[in-house]
Amino acid sequence: MPRPKTKDDLLAAAKENYEALIKMIDGLSEKELNTPFDFSDQPSKKEAHWSRDKNVRDLLIHLYEWHQLLLKFPKNNKGVSDKKSAIAFLPAEYSWKTYGAMNQMLWERHQSTSLEDARKMFAESHAATMKLIESYSNEELFMPKHFAWTGNAALGDYCVSNTSSHYAWAMKKIKAHKKNCAK
Repeated sequence: MPRPKTKDDLLAAAKENYEALIKMIDGLSEKELNTPFDFSDQPSKKEAHWSRDKNVRDLLIHLYEWHQLLLKFPKNNKGVSDKKSAIAFLPAEYSWKTYGAMNQMLWERHQSTSLEDARKMFAESHAATMKLIESYSNEELFMPKHFAWTGNAALGDYCVSNTSSHYAWAMKKIKAHKKNCAK
């Protein structure tokens, strides 16, 4: 599926990948749900997230927390008309060079969250994210620099990254986990 470039495409891709992700999770066996993710014997999977996330709960919480960042971004910047006054997408103590540490902190924060709670939180944050996307026009979402606070990017770029693309990332991890469980 190509990267969405319109509001309609974004909404469709986010819905399609969300439903595919939920269907994939619902189709996991007890063994697949209860076996911790382990990609340590796969050198091609060297990025930090391959060792950070240990189960489906961790994936859903990761997606939930990134939804929270997206949902706060426009709220934090309401009325901001210049880039200098903008509040960044990431919390002030992190940058795009250090967001891995933020992801680790978010992972640690939710180690006592149940899978059931993670599923509920993710479903609610997905619905809120879809509502946020629906509240903007195509131009507001996909015209770069439409909002001073998005910098050189379009707001839609943040939305794509936090919905359809992120859901595809989660499905890739689940597929790799299922393959490991089948060995």
